[in-house]
Amino acid sequence: MSVNISGRFPGLRLRRLRQSSAMRQFVRETHLNARQLVLPLFIRKGKKIRHPIPSMPGVFQLSPDESVREAARAYGSGVGAILLFGIPPSKDRRASGAYAKTGVVQEAVRLIKKEVPDLIVITDVCLCEYMSHGHCGLVKATKRGARILNDPSLELLARTAVSHADAGADMVAPSDMMDGRVRAIRDALDKAGFPDTPIMSYAAKYASAFYGPFRDAAESAPQFGDRRSYQMDPGNAREAMREVAQDIEEGADIILVKPGLAYLDILYRVKTEFQYPTALYSVSAEYSMVKAAGQKGWIDERAVFLESWMSSKRAGADILISYAAIDLAEWIKDDGR
Repeated sequence: MSVNISGRFPGLRLRRLRQSSAMRQFVRETHLNARQLVLPLFIRKGKKIRHPIPSMPGVFQLSPDESVREAARAYGSGVGAILLFGIPPSKDRRASGAYAKTGVVQEAVRLIKKEVPDLIVITDVCLCEYMSHGHCGLVKATKRGARILNDPSLELLARTAVSHADAGADMVAPSDMMDGRVRAIRDALDKAGFPDTPIMSYAAKYASAFYGPFRDAAESAPQFGDRRSYQMDPGNAREAMREVAQDIEEGADIILVKPGLAYLDILYRVKTEFQYPTALYSVSAEYSMVKAAGQKGWIDERAVFLESWMSSKRAGADILISYAAIDLAEWIKDDGR
């Protein structure tokens, strides 16, 4: 019994033509767009600070003035947005630096929006970088140990989001994984006069070993315990669907899956089931592993980063957050030439 393959798959007739670069681009199903890239930046107080992060080659802690320069470079390369994380000069048990009018993120937002107004500025809304204990919510000591206080933390998260919007942020991105925080932030933004400020929710954020270098960069490692009580178990997939559904119901505009390559199955399920604008965070260890292997000459750094981005696009990512965003934008610009 013979099967007429060419009748079922007419694209096979192009198999020889696809040997040329132009034809491969012409028939390609998935394309990369630099405007869908987001570059994370770590901001600390001071001036003319560009402090290298040893575990993340090519990534720096930046003072607000230096963040403006990096934002301008990202925009010039074609990157669509930046994502700001704050490193305050001091921390306390109520994360007061997170929502202070003169906070480091708020200062950076004002400067960047003044100098690079067309670049989308997204702010991370979390408390861990500002808490003396390094957790994402308020903590209460009990006989059985410390306990995260979910509901009382929502007010602080909402205040943080409003302070970012008031400084000029185009979008806020709650990453804390407290239950109910999307609704609390949406209500607070609306009441404060920011009904059009969208929320990109870290809806499926896993308790992952891939965050190690980030904790060096953001200086946010927990001083006790870990974050497994409020971040997701890597073994759970159906739970991610419930978390995403809840955040959409509460008012999230964009859904984010984190980490990246190890969770493409989650990304695919989220995109397939909800058909919602979806972002993927290619996290610090993913970046550092590729950079380290590239520096050793073990892999082609450019090819691996581009292939990884393509895989996330195929799986359903509309937006990719990557520390290699500027390089990725430049590489696809070169490929276009």
